[in-house]
Amino acid sequence: MKKINFNRLLRRKRRVSANIKGTSFKPRINVFRSNYYIYAQAIDDEKKATIVSYSSLNLKKEKDFQKNKKTEEAKKIGIKLAMILKKKKITEAVFDRSIYVYQGRVKALAEGIREGGIKI
Repeated sequence: MKKINFNRLLRRKRRVSANIKGTSFKPRINVFRSNYYIYAQAIDDEKKATIVSYSSLNLKKEKDFQKNKKTEEAKKIGIKLAMILKKKKITEAVFDRSIYVYQGRVKALAEGIREGGIKI
């Protein structure tokens, strides 16, 4: 197995997130991924406030929840987050993948947001 140094992850985060800023009209969508869950939140960096957040924990609380693969859950979370953002009349966003590589669940989340009608 390949051992990933934590400093390497922090360097990636600084490189990716340093140039990304969100506003109230075009928020930054930040991703956090654990082994079991995935979290996404839309952040306004000017006001330093979270506009909307949604996670797989919220998905499990819904009535019509069915256990799926983690990538399928991530895509559903992206679609739900996009629906909430559309209700707030936000049509564009900036995607911040943080320390994660753009593949798997992170990519599925971004595709779900695009399917929901938000331009990334």
